[in-house]
Amino acid sequence: MDAIGFGALNVDKIYLVNKIPKAEEEAFVKDVKIFAGGSASNTIVGLSRLGLKTGYIGKVGNDADGDFLLKDLRIEGVDTYQVIRAEGRSGNALIFVDECGNRAILVDPGVNDTIRFDEIDTDYVSKFKLLHLTSFICKFGDESFKSQKMLVREFDGIVSFDPGAVYAERGLKDLRDIIKETTIFMPNAIEMETLTGLSYREGANEILSMGVEIVVVKLGERGCYVTNGEIEFEIPAFKVEVVDTTGAGDAFNAGFLYGYLKGKDLKECGKLGNYVASLCIRKVGAREGLPRSLS
Repeated sequence: MDAIGFGALNVDKIYLVNKIPKAEEEAFVKDVKIFAGGSASNTIVGLSRLGLKTGYIGKVGNDADGDFLLKDLRIEGVDTYQVIRAEGRSGNALIFVDECGNRAILVDPGVNDTIRFDEIDTDYVSKFKLLHLTSFICKFGDESFKSQKMLVREFDGIVSFDPGAVYAERGLKDLRDIIKETTIFMPNAIEMETLTGLSYREGANEILSMGVEIVVVKLGERGCYVTNGEIEFEIPAFKVEVVDTTGAGDAFNAGFLYGYLKGKDLKECGKLGNYVASLCIRKVGAREGLPRSLS
C-alpha cells in the first residue's frame, strides 16, 4: 500500500460570485457547484488517480453528505476502511470564488473534529509507505489533532504534513510533536511565515533543524521552493489561465508525493507538483482537474 491520508472530509459547495464581499458589502452568485473535498482527501484522490494504492482516515456523519463523501472516495479507488460513520453532521466547506479565481472559505467541521485514537486501526495504517496529514478546524475540540500526534509517533514510515493556515496559526509549540516526526513538510509561504515568524527560506532552515528531512514551500503563481538543507531549488510555476485556485496546494502535494514515492529527485518532484497544480486551477473545484496520468 502506498499512501494513506488523515484529515478532514468535507462537501465543497462552491459559489461562483461576481466578487467576494467585505463587511457590509453585497455580491451575487453566478453558479453553484458541489464536490467532495477536504485537503488530505484531495491529495489522496490525486495519488489514487495516478495509480497508487491509497487509503483514508476520517469521519463522516450518518447523513446524505456522509453517503456522498464515502461513495466518491470509493469511486476514486480509495480504501475507506478507516472512514468512520458517526451521529452528527458531515463536514461542509462553503467556498466563494470570484471572477479572477480568488477564493474565500467558511468551514463547518461537523464530526471531523471527533476522531479518537482508539478508533484508528494502527495495524492497518502500518501497511502504507506514507502517511499524509492536513489540518482539522478543531471547533468542537482537539480530539482529531491529538490523534494525529499519537499516530505519527507509532507510524514507521514516511510522514508528509501540510499544516494549512489553521494549524500554522497554532505556532511551532503546538505542532512540534507532529513536525519532529515529519519527513516532508509542505506549507505555503504565508503559512511558513505565520508558523515561524521568519521568511520562508529562513523558516525552512528552522523546520529542518527540528528533524524534518525535506521542506517544500508552495509559492502560488511563483511555483515552489524545495530544500533538504544541502540543496535547494526555486522552481517556477507553469503559466496557465486561472479559473479556480481551490485545491491547488492539495494538487501540488499529490504531484510532489507521487514523484517522491516513485524515486524521482527533488527537483523533478517539485516540477511534478507544479504541473499537477497547474492542471487543477484550470477547472472549478479541487478535483476536477486532477490528472489520471502524467504521460
